[in-house]
Amino acid sequence: MNYSNLKDIDVAGKTVLIRVDMNVPLNDGVITDDTRIRASLPSIEYCLERGAGVILMVHLGRPKEGVLKPEDNVLPIAKRLSELLDQNIEIADNWRDVKPTPKAGQVVMLQNVRVNVGEKKNDPELGQAYAALCDVFVFDAFGAAHRAQASTHAVAQFAPVACAGLLLSAELDALSQATEHPKPPVVAIVGGSKVSTKLTILESLSQKVDQLIVGGGIANTFLMAKGHNVGKSLVEADLVDEAKKIIAAIEAKGGSVPLPTDVVVATSFSTDAQAIIKDISEVGDDDMILDIGPDSQQVLAGIIQGAGTVVWNGPVGVFEFDQFAAGSKALAEAIAHSDAFSIAGGGDTLAAIAKFGVTDQISYISTGGGAFLEFLEGKELPAVAVLQK
Repeated sequence: MNYSNLKDIDVAGKTVLIRVDMNVPLNDGVITDDTRIRASLPSIEYCLERGAGVILMVHLGRPKEGVLKPEDNVLPIAKRLSELLDQNIEIADNWRDVKPTPKAGQVVMLQNVRVNVGEKKNDPELGQAYAALCDVFVFDAFGAAHRAQASTHAVAQFAPVACAGLLLSAELDALSQATEHPKPPVVAIVGGSKVSTKLTILESLSQKVDQLIVGGGIANTFLMAKGHNVGKSLVEADLVDEAKKIIAAIEAKGGSVPLPTDVVVATSFSTDAQAIIKDISEVGDDDMILDIGPDSQQVLAGIIQGAGTVVWNGPVGVFEFDQFAAGSKALAEAIAHSDAFSIAGGGDTLAAIAKFGVTDQISYISTGGGAFLEFLEGKELPAVAVLQK
């Protein structure tokens, strides 16, 4: 990909506007996971160390444009970043009336950009207003790269200089390594509740990978496609034919969709539900499949161990409940101990990686969810495309 990188730009003495992705989970106003904030630090620190003043654009949640509710205020993000950078970070609420002018080495944060009228519609006037704040615009929010919005797209069209941040560049390099020239064999793990939400990525991967491991509710639809009873499990019966097509497509090129031969079931979905291991042929009408069984764990771990490249999006069971977490844990540990280049992305995937303590053993952990999937599908990411132009 051809685009300017932050390291190619002289930012000394300049005002740098950085669009970051710090959309962190909150519980009663308290940040429960600051991974995205810490992932954004390299570009910020790079600019500060070179004498730039930095303005940050961030979003939080899904607010209604024109209305700033307390839960949408970016104050918790500013407080956490203040701790990490050891400086007080002020929030510019009225930045259109009073232009923020950070001094060299200083950081200012704009209020939640998703509240600005015209943000989601990629309003050119709003993009111009953002661009007027800076000498250099840096896009570093890979998690929002698949959205053409004023703070991700329009601003880049009007900024004096627009470039990719260090996090974005690292994301694109890792994804390119996994998709454009991957070391074979290539194994993809796609978990989740519904085939419908990941149908296009499953279809795309069926043309690119050697083994496609499916998990969660997605696996149930594939099991039904193979004629197995899945009881009361989450399943999309209307997509059985699509699952059959995906299986046929990957088998036609010599690959496979290895489905579980044993599963962990329960008769209710709860934290105290009793977990029972059954052969797939023994699943009853009242059973809910909530994880893969030990035999399947061993087989799939073996496939991962022999892989050259592993792409992981989504756990294979209800890992949030300990009695149904063994399958996801086994695959996470197999990836961690594999010599393969591994890249993982998606919110549930990151939570599983953290729970099983393998963060440092994954080659690259993507901060993106939707953008991660769309890149794997081969779709153009608007916020990256505008940088290339």
